[in-house]
Amino acid sequence: MRLVALPWSLWALLSISIPSISASRSENARIDPTFNRSEAEWGNPAPPPDPLPVPPPRPLVIWHGLGDQYASPGMLDFIGLIKQVHPGIFIHSVRLSDEPSSDQRAGWFGNVNEQIAQVAEQISSIPELESGFDAMGFSQGGQFLRAYVERYNNPPVRNLITFGSQHMGISDLPGCKPTDFLCRAAKNAAGAGVYTEWAQHHLVQAQYFRDHKHYDSYLRSNRFLADINNEAREEPDPDNRASKQSLKNTTYATNLASLDNFVMILFNQDQTVIPKESAWFGSYEIPSDDDGTTDPPAIIHMRRQPLYKEDWIGLRTLDEQEKVFMVVCNGEHMRLEEACWLPIVERWTGDVDMDEVNEEDTKRVLELPSLLIQDW
Repeated sequence: MRLVALPWSLWALLSISIPSISASRSENARIDPTFNRSEAEWGNPAPPPDPLPVPPPRPLVIWHGLGDQYASPGMLDFIGLIKQVHPGIFIHSVRLSDEPSSDQRAGWFGNVNEQIAQVAEQISSIPELESGFDAMGFSQGGQFLRAYVERYNNPPVRNLITFGSQHMGISDLPGCKPTDFLCRAAKNAAGAGVYTEWAQHHLVQAQYFRDHKHYDSYLRSNRFLADINNEAREEPDPDNRASKQSLKNTTYATNLASLDNFVMILFNQDQTVIPKESAWFGSYEIPSDDDGTTDPPAIIHMRRQPLYKEDWIGLRTLDEQEKVFMVVCNGEHMRLEEACWLPIVERWTGDVDMDEVNEEDTKRVLELPSLLIQDW
């Protein structure tokens, strides 16, 4: 091995550089007392930061149907199943009274307009809902939630889902079980006339009874359904007798058209909602005069309704944006098979995209052949 003598100038340079390097490392150690020499020397990477917390699913509001109450076994079971599909979801069950039997009675007797105003105040007071929520209505709870969207919608509804709801009202009252005294009392009271002033302020079903045989009487007297469907006719303009002014509420159309999606479920063996097509904004054809001679009545489907064609409530706008979904469920009124409710819950609640739902997700839901939410 050959030794090479370094010139004096190079030795001087090295003597200056080496202490500088040592001092630099010493300063680093003093600045960061947690400095790990072995990891730094071997080049091991620092541990990754903790992942950001996953936001909870979008909250859900559910309004039960006629004859049910907010904390019934069927409602609580269904809420539990939704929570298995969407862990961590906040669900509010609408109630008109904290006392279950009073809440059930309010489904038969009460002023619907006042009830919806009460629920709007209730919803606005819940912090978990302040950024918006999905809404699910069972039977009459569906058109009541639609009324909330049209009239209030603060906080806003994102997806509106209605099961067997009476969007175009009912043309007959359902039968009652022998032991269902609330139902029998309501039906007996309605026998005195669904369009009386008393019935329109106290009988819930009378307030969405749409008599196709006496449509003019319905328009004159109905206090709820005719309003949220914007069916009110034009009236003479007091400032100009030659013209007429519209009684349509444009806010209703604006608010409903703001939905992300409107999902309507019809039960194909429904004998409770008459006609069952009301769940899809279908109704019996109105006779050419008011004598009710048309028999049997034809069904006027959603896209043939003046309400749709003239876009009185924003339904046509939603439909043209492909935000209206009409779903058929097999079975009687409000008998929910898992094959019906599970895909709906997965797709339109909890902010879950259907494409992201895999087989493993569905295993989290209990196997249940048939779930009865309410039974008249």
